[in-house]
Amino acid sequence: MLPTHWVTMSHQIKLLDVVALVDDLPEQGLERGEVGTVVEFLAPDVVEVEFSDNGGQPFVMLPLRADQLLVLKYRPAIVS
Repeated sequence: MLPTHWVTMSHQIKLLDVVALVDDLPEQGLERGEVGTVVEFLAPDVVEVEFSDNGGQPFVMLPLRADQLLVLKYRPAIVS
């Protein structure tokens, strides 16, 4: 059984984390900043990421190293 998260040198990646690319991947048709979802752990520091369009349809899924990704974090809005 694979772990539900792996600690990397720079951050912790968990299953279903929303991540952004930190580099262009022209061979895959992806650019820096594109957003995907972690869907599987493949090896230490390697995860499968699914990229979907605005309608939720996946258009590419590929393995990426943790150092190619930035985990996006959300905070609730504070209403004063």
